[in-house]
Amino acid sequence: MMDYPRDYLMYTAILGFFSFCWFGWAQEAPQEGWRLGLGIASVIALIFGILGGVLSYFHWHDASILNNKGDFKWYLVFFISEMILAVIGAIFLLLMGKSSWVSIWVSFIVAIHFVGLKFVFNDKSLFLLTSLMILVTISSIPLSNHFKVAPSAILGIGNGICLLLFSVLGLVRFLQIQ
Repeated sequence: MMDYPRDYLMYTAILGFFSFCWFGWAQEAPQEGWRLGLGIASVIALIFGILGGVLSYFHWHDASILNNKGDFKWYLVFFISEMILAVIGAIFLLLMGKSSWVSIWVSFIVAIHFVGLKFVFNDKSLFLLTSLMILVTISSIPLSNHFKVAPSAILGIGNGICLLLFSVLGLVRFLQIQ
């Protein structure tokens, strides 16, 4: 990825916010002793989301790959496609009485959408994020059985950590080019 300061800050904001969301989803049915850690992780993720958002506001006119209308169009295509697939799959699973699989489906869709975003942002690290989130998704069923929790607890913790780390990475990358 070339140096696009605003994009790094948006990584911090967006990935921090969605890390917060995944940590929240993990609180659906975790072990009782996990709640405090999940709460702390949620607050940390939210802080990075807010920090990234505030810094993005102050650096809004900095370089961004999304200033290219073609790249922005592809970004929207991937984002809207992800949302449609996630909703259709979730509705199907709910109608089939498989509500515990909704978080697994959403995790898989979110993970693979980063493959497309790699090409929009020309950022190979998004392949790593995809791989980590797919690993979390695949391991969620056996781990949820082992720990006797809902898959959403494992997915929320694993994806929350992955996204938080990439949120922090966005901020570090921004600071390195300043």
